[in-house]
Amino acid sequence: MKRLTLERMPALTGQVRLPGSKSLSNRYLLLAALSRGATTLVDLLDSDDIRAMKGALTQIGVTLQEQENRLLVTGIGGAGFQSPTQPLNLGNAGTAMRPLAAALCAAQGEFVLDGVSRMRERPIGDLVDGLRPILADGASISYLQTQGFPPLRLVARGFRGGRTRIKGSTSSQFLTGLLMAAPLSPEPLEIEVEGDLISKPYIEITLRLMELFGVRVERDGYRLFSVKPASYIAPGTVQVEGDASSASYFLGWGALGGKVRVLGCGEHSVQGDAAFADVLAKMGAQITKGPDWIECSAPSQGRLGGIDIDMIDMPDAAMTLATLALFADGPTAIRGIGSWRVKETERVVAVRDQLRKLGAAVEEGPDWIRITPPVQLTENVEIETYDDHRMAMAFSLAAHGVPVTILDPDCTAKTFPTYFQELARLAAGAGD
Repeated sequence: MKRLTLERMPALTGQVRLPGSKSLSNRYLLLAALSRGATTLVDLLDSDDIRAMKGALTQIGVTLQEQENRLLVTGIGGAGFQSPTQPLNLGNAGTAMRPLAAALCAAQGEFVLDGVSRMRERPIGDLVDGLRPILADGASISYLQTQGFPPLRLVARGFRGGRTRIKGSTSSQFLTGLLMAAPLSPEPLEIEVEGDLISKPYIEITLRLMELFGVRVERDGYRLFSVKPASYIAPGTVQVEGDASSASYFLGWGALGGKVRVLGCGEHSVQGDAAFADVLAKMGAQITKGPDWIECSAPSQGRLGGIDIDMIDMPDAAMTLATLALFADGPTAIRGIGSWRVKETERVVAVRDQLRKLGAAVEEGPDWIRITPPVQLTENVEIETYDDHRMAMAFSLAAHGVPVTILDPDCTAKTFPTYFQELARLAAGAGD
């Protein structure tokens, strides 16, 4: 297994240009495929998750043309999707698997959706339960191995409209999938959310992007969504915003003693994780923002302060907070992270175990974790990443205090293939 040893980095100063947002990139790709006309996507993220979606779209008949930092997507609409000769392999990309499964149900044909072994452990039953009541006669969804999990076989005959329900407590991607597919129904469709909806900002992203492609959704808060039959219309050229989740790592470095500016995501961001800068401000960090940039520097006096905070709306950035807690003055409690347990790995357990290696005292519950920083960090720890990109990037911040070794650093290819190169450049004083 590849190892990357990070020497101690007391403070970093500079700026970093962010890669395109994963959440935006895969939504744009699917909406462009479902549209009438051609869409040019500028600065689309180039990573494993996005390649998985692009590969699947190509298999079902969508034409993609690469031109430097631009991708031309010629839309064919849901009805134009072709049955592939091979299963669609979505890797471990939840932002591809869930919305694409819903969209394909609106098509005509047969499709098998699969992924890596971890994807086969990530639940999809809530989405399937929400889709089945609105399927047209003759359509079906079946599990090929384990009930409630991929791989799936879809016999698609389109939708019949009506009303359905979806649980909101496991993943917002299920609701996103239903919403994006809903306009393809020949009859109006109502979606009722059962229980509390997690990661609400991601639903706001979905609704804003649907509107950009010409479809407006009526809603009653986060409880009921009403969608009329409509055609997506290609908006022309779209600039993909920088990834706010990836911004959290570099903003975290700024909070630990230096001054770091991220470019490509700013005060007008549509992404919920951009609010992580406000979490750092609550810990005492100094934050300034511009239209397309955010800058973070260390507290003017003393260390970061420990906080007790609900991160249900930005669970990915919560992992960055967990590592920053090692350097806080006092304990940090992170709540609303139940979704960590069904992500790329079982993140509550993974984060807990690696923090304990570094000397922290860690308590956990079903959807919370409490971290008491050690007096002295344990040196030369090997950080297990569990093939989880965010474990590798979040725990790189431990190198602020002591040298650490990141196991399987290339797992960042899922969303940020050049993360460690960017970090090394910043550490060398060569930030943009």
